[in-house]
Amino acid sequence: MVENRREWMLRGVSHAAALGAGALLGSTVQAAPAVALVAPAPATPPDGKSWRIGVISARIQGKPQRINGHTWHFAQYLHPAIDLKTAQKHLDPGNQKYFEEIVRNPACNFGILPFSDTRITHYYEADPEVAKLFADSFPGVQVATSLEKMAEEVDAVWLGDASGTGDDHFDLLAPALTKGLPTFCDKPIGETVAGTRKILEFARQHKAPLMSGSIFSYEWGVEEVRRLLAKGELGEIQYVIASMQGGYSPEGWFVYGHHPCWSIMTLLGAGVEAVSLYARGSSAHGLVTYPDRPPAEIWYGRPDLVGNYNETSVHFAKGLYRYSPAIEGNFWYGHHYEMMSMARAFREMVRTRVEPVPQQQILEVTAMLYAGAKSLREKSRLVPLVEVLS
Repeated sequence: MVENRREWMLRGVSHAAALGAGALLGSTVQAAPAVALVAPAPATPPDGKSWRIGVISARIQGKPQRINGHTWHFAQYLHPAIDLKTAQKHLDPGNQKYFEEIVRNPACNFGILPFSDTRITHYYEADPEVAKLFADSFPGVQVATSLEKMAEEVDAVWLGDASGTGDDHFDLLAPALTKGLPTFCDKPIGETVAGTRKILEFARQHKAPLMSGSIFSYEWGVEEVRRLLAKGELGEIQYVIASMQGGYSPEGWFVYGHHPCWSIMTLLGAGVEAVSLYARGSSAHGLVTYPDRPPAEIWYGRPDLVGNYNETSVHFAKGLYRYSPAIEGNFWYGHHYEMMSMARAFREMVRTRVEPVPQQQILEVTAMLYAGAKSLREKSRLVPLVEVLS
């Protein structure tokens, strides 16, 4: 049976002891040039204390997610306090240990956690009993009774999906975007190219700063690649191979295929020319070409990555740098870092109203998935991105 990311995460694997605080400090290198939609907002929250964040839990084809990993894991960084005993009543054994030993362990705070200027004030899920699980676990969070009312009472919105299709994202985000609120929209952002474009255009229409992407873009290794490029000792990037664990499936490609596509987009940028894809059994291989940059390769379903989930190989002119999410061999500590870094990028967007990722990258990642699927149907033909963008 093919195991997806969420199932793999929740298996209750044995967690290595947490590394000490201060093991990894420094600022996150942004994945792409920042884009300002409107004049920057004040550098301090409106109430002088903290930015109020509303969190939305999307559904999976209409089914509520009792414990949504993309809110419980990712968005919780934006709230300073947790009732750990209550939270652990709702979590599985693996997550109980993960929250206690790493995610909410003061020894693993990277020198900046908890954030001093954000707090989650509202949590929305259409079923209030499901929303109450989160609200009970994080003191000060209230169950939102409607998306419209929540948009009136918060400064920014975070939507967590967790392995759905993105079919409900526009409706869930429309009230916040209409108000011009800085918004994080989890992948898959809009299910289809047209759906993604609809969200992006709606956000631009209402001057709402929008962020979307993958945690793969916020790994420690991504920052090291940027440092290596700045030093110049290895020369320019010649080739990128983005690999991930987990069994490929045609359905999973449109959800988890986002991750290796984002690894490539983060390192090489927008402007993809074409994509080809070949699949056999639970593995798929793809080629991504640019008209003016090096090519890149996708390997989805790589069997030797057990324990690290993904790996990226960056071939420079004078050397190779290979990285996974792990820090000093500890995947769970590294996973903590990449989630925290993504939350920090969102926090900075809330503060400045500057988008950390150009919207063209968001649109092209969705298009890469559809170009890959079309290629697979057509004997792995190299499919120009323009064919799916139009």
